[in-house]
Amino acid sequence: MPPFGFIINTGLLKSIRENAIGVALALVAILISGIYIFRRSRSRGCLDPKKFKEFRLVKKTQISPNSARFRFALPTPTSVLGLPVGQHIVCRGKDRDGEEVIRPYTPITLDSDLGYFELVVKMYPKGRMSHHFREMREGDYLPVKGPKGRFKYKPGQARAFGMLAGGSGITPMFQLIHAILENPKDKTKAHLIYANVTVNDILLKEDLDTFAKKFPDRFQVYYVLSQPHENWNGGVGYISKEMIRTRCPPPASDIRILRCGPPPMNKAMAAHLNELGYTQDMQFEF
Repeated sequence: MPPFGFIINTGLLKSIRENAIGVALALVAILISGIYIFRRSRSRGCLDPKKFKEFRLVKKTQISPNSARFRFALPTPTSVLGLPVGQHIVCRGKDRDGEEVIRPYTPITLDSDLGYFELVVKMYPKGRMSHHFREMREGDYLPVKGPKGRFKYKPGQARAFGMLAGGSGITPMFQLIHAILENPKDKTKAHLIYANVTVNDILLKEDLDTFAKKFPDRFQVYYVLSQPHENWNGGVGYISKEMIRTRCPPPASDIRILRCGPPPMNKAMAAHLNELGYTQDMQFEF
């Protein structure tokens, strides 16, 4: 018979054990439920394709005389926008006359960037939506709807991309380049020709140069200026057929040539691509 101080109440131990197991099972259920809710919210994202939702501007950074980088907060620090790579959002604002205006924009951030998304916007003197962004201040809200677009990227859908961009047409290209280079398993190569007027008009140049330096075997960029400075060593004039022939992957069933820029540029690039033998299946215009 054990000493008095060590008499074991088996009924009490059984009750404690059962209660502990119950508490543990309840905690596991709560944890699993929390993970499920978290993953579901992450997969769904914050966008609604049918109605506008408002996001607060938390940082506005001027990056050139007529361009700025806008960071908008998502509902929580772990929220994702929910925008497939290759697609865009629609933003709503007011022009200088107070009239409603709606325009598409492509964020430069990905869903791997938690808690926020960013837009790079070139604000043209007479642009209606440009006026809205020019007047925006930190703390203001931007109505956004999406996702929208005909292009949705999946790793491996092309061996290589040739990209022809002009001005603010860089944003969908940047989004795609960012996604490709962020994924070490994605072996797709990207060749970008980016046209602007002056060197000060080149958006995201520092980021693009960093990508080119860090991933020389996966990404190449060639800048073209119509009004270059004296010591400019890039392309001069406009994107030519010869530039495309030299800088982009040649026609093949597993390559795609993407273009995004002002309408006259898109029209000229389509003509160049057709003459170089790129079929319509090999081309896409954002």
